[in-house]
Amino acid sequence: MGELNWAGNYEYRAQRIARPGTIDELRDLVTSARSVRALGSRHSFNDLADDDELLVSTAGLPAGIRIDEEARTVAVGGGVRYGDLARELQEAGWALHNLASLPHISVAGAIATATHGSGDRNGNLATAVAGLRILTASGETVELRRGDEGFDGAVVSLGALGVVTEVTLDIRPTFDARQRLFGGVPWEAVTGRFDEITSAAYSVSLFTTWDEPALDLAWIKELDGVEATVGDDFFGAPALTEARHMIPAMDVRNTTQQLGVPGPWSERLAHFRFEFTPSNGAEIQSEYLVPRPRAVEAIEAVRALGPLIAPVLQVSEIRTAAADALWMSSAYETDVVGLHFTWLRDQEGVEAVLPALEQALLPLGARPHWGKLYLDRDGVVPTLYPRLGDFRALTERFDPERRFRNAFLTRLLG
Repeated sequence: MGELNWAGNYEYRAQRIARPGTIDELRDLVTSARSVRALGSRHSFNDLADDDELLVSTAGLPAGIRIDEEARTVAVGGGVRYGDLARELQEAGWALHNLASLPHISVAGAIATATHGSGDRNGNLATAVAGLRILTASGETVELRRGDEGFDGAVVSLGALGVVTEVTLDIRPTFDARQRLFGGVPWEAVTGRFDEITSAAYSVSLFTTWDEPALDLAWIKELDGVEATVGDDFFGAPALTEARHMIPAMDVRNTTQQLGVPGPWSERLAHFRFEFTPSNGAEIQSEYLVPRPRAVEAIEAVRALGPLIAPVLQVSEIRTAAADALWMSSAYETDVVGLHFTWLRDQEGVEAVLPALEQALLPLGARPHWGKLYLDRDGVVPTLYPRLGDFRALTERFDPERRFRNAFLTRLLG
């Protein structure tokens, strides 16, 4: 068996995987290869990061974490994981605006795919990017800052421009947060009062298997020091008094602390502890980001498919993200609601149900998460990005020989 992704559902086709320890080593590898792709923490479930010749891992490149307190930014090596960055920021008294569910993912990889946390007013992780340093196929280092021509196209880059060796992120003073759980949210409340539900806290996540009489779990994150707007009842769901994993069979010790105990943002905004190593081979993930005006319609459409998807589903999460101006972001020019699916690791079974799911969601404008499993057999996804032509032109400018163009990007860009 060859090299696998984190979940074990995809085997890389590349002839070799190199692990450079310096930028000079990386430059030599990139400039001497016929084709090449950057590989982060391997948390993609499809062929986005793959290549048929060379993959260069960014994990061993310098971390280079530098905080600029006056500018309120931090510069960080692209291969650094969010959990490591969060710890250093917290120790220095600073914070990011949000984190994804897993802190184990690399900064550059998460940004390149528009990975997100949750919260009506929180943009995805890419919206914090203030600057990029990109090593191109020619060996040149290109630096872009917010406001530069092409910057909004280069942030969510899908790895098409080169290897992102450094990212500069906006930061804010550190803050504490707390998490509380509520069980059994009535579906009537979810569909009838959706905006009230998702705006009730800094971040709101709803967990379901779609075939249950009431939505199983609401997981809210509140800023400590801010008066709570939610009491012991969350739209008809009682507060839980015991910690819960969103998947009942899983060990709750792997999740970040719950039950309203305040703690640093770095230990509360992610769902899972950084000390916990996610189990390889246990799941496949898909996600579809629906324009917020179509959210209730999409939720009702997926509920109708509950009996079909339940046999291969572990759990789904419903959460929100704010609109942005990044060309290839799933939240480009629209607030979105993410419908996330954590499947059993049953590739054949999952691929059997995805056509029905996509037939229900893609016509509503749902954009699949770039790094998760989707099919798009009718080629709908490219039509959902108004700036796709501009992005294609940007990739040609950065990579005229198309050395970073792999099968995934060929399907998308032609």
